[in-house]
Amino acid sequence: MKKILSTIALLGVFVAAHAQYENNFIKVGQKAPDLAYPTPEGKTIKLSEINKGSYVLLDFWASWCGPCRHANPGLVKIYKEYSTKKFKGAKKGFTVVSVSLDKTKEAWMGAIQADGLVWPNHMSDLGQWNSAPAAAYGVQYIPQAFLIDPTGKIIGKYNTGEQAEDDIKKMVKE
Repeated sequence: MKKILSTIALLGVFVAAHAQYENNFIKVGQKAPDLAYPTPEGKTIKLSEINKGSYVLLDFWASWCGPCRHANPGLVKIYKEYSTKKFKGAKKGFTVVSVSLDKTKEAWMGAIQADGLVWPNHMSDLGQWNSAPAAAYGVQYIPQAFLIDPTGKIIGKYNTGEQAEDDIKKMVKE
């Protein structure tokens, strides 16, 4: 009985600890806050322009984040699988926009290269935890991702980009 009670207590601690990992700042159905930040090459890209006519998986990550780096192969797989498909209501289909919470350009670019993050849309203000894009989305942990529809509305939020795959599949034209 003692063992069962300690197991139940441990499970309760686990559930309580992970309950805090839900972003309550951003709500499904709300308009996605726009972002306009530099790429590693120094060109400013704007989320709303990328989002016009396409589904966007907005992924917050950093080179120094172990769970982010562990999730990156799954994100690459999703991009490669869906970026060339036709989508319902999206003339331009699907893409990924990565927002890095790195502090240095070198670490950021090195991780993009090392992890094979082949999509063209990477942005960061190099603010680490003081990142303005992260503040705009209420990001308090990474990895974290949001699926945005072609009208600019948030249609899903996830702890990793991989978790969005089932929702992305639903948007693909048969």
